[in-house]
Amino acid sequence: MRPEPEAPKSLADPAALAARREMASLPHVAPIRDFARRIATERGAPVPDPDPMDGGVNARLLLLLETPGPMVLRAGFVTRDSANGTAANLFRFLREAGIPRSETLIWNAIPWVIHAPGALNRAPRRSEAREAEPYLAPLLDLLPRLAVVILAGRVAGQCAPALATLRPDLPVIAIPHPSPTYVCTSPEVPARIRRGLAEAAAMLRREIRRSPA
Repeated sequence: MRPEPEAPKSLADPAALAARREMASLPHVAPIRDFARRIATERGAPVPDPDPMDGGVNARLLLLLETPGPMVLRAGFVTRDSANGTAANLFRFLREAGIPRSETLIWNAIPWVIHAPGALNRAPRRSEAREAEPYLAPLLDLLPRLAVVILAGRVAGQCAPALATLRPDLPVIAIPHPSPTYVCTSPEVPARIRRGLAEAAAMLRREIRRSPA
């Protein structure tokens, strides 16, 4: 595994992006990548791959965002290292919380790109969120070590009832979406994000202490 990036937006560097793409078929992300291909075929729309720098099927924290933005396919990954403000904020917040990359999987509540080619970003429709819900159970099946789910933003928050039905024992924490537009609206927004991630980090630490040596 290559060294972790030390700063946000590292995939703006073509060499770094090429190196990440070389890692895209590593065993810990291959099942999720296959799942992404299945969704893309069924929905007739692109689905970015899981980031191989993250935990893949070994993740204990699942962080659900909303849906891939129209520019995400430049990198092709659901990643905190994209060259956009949301990813940069997520990079900083997760690093500040002390949550190891190897413990995380970043995914989207609606995994496929909903935007027409060349269109501007838009909010997902309720119908699209409903269409995405059946993909939640097979995603959870790919994550046997999962200990906590973070729902980032309104659309991801709509997954809470399904998660409660599928995995009633699984802690779920809702936080605001880390987009720059929203984070800048009030000091309380980044504070809520930090509190939620700190709570998740504490859960992961407690689970490690409980685990047998």
